[in-house]
Amino acid sequence: MESTDNSNLMMAIVQAQDADIAQHALKSILIDSYQLPSVGGFLGRKNVTLIIDAPKNRNEDIIDILKSSCCQRVEFVSVPIESAQQAIPTPTQIVVGGAAVFGLTAEKVIKL
Repeated sequence: MESTDNSNLMMAIVQAQDADIAQHALKSILIDSYQLPSVGGFLGRKNVTLIIDAPKNRNEDIIDILKSSCCQRVEFVSVPIESAQQAIPTPTQIVVGGAAVFGLTAEKVIKL
């Protein structure tokens, strides 16, 4: 059992297609991360929540890795026009992707 007091936790919500790339990039700089499947609320797309063991002095490195491995994309969704007699779906451009990153203070991280 390994216990560390010099770590924080970070949670990053990323698109499913970016998760493996992000985890591989984190592993390349010796940062451990764990995947939890999740679903986005707005578009209902598959996401992944990464739980990241973040040593206090490596937070910027982790954020840089996530910035470079989690891409933003342009997608189109059909939105009905409310003022029309019949609801005619109109393609609307939206930007999806990137990463939502949360920093959490951890009293202790124990790896079993």
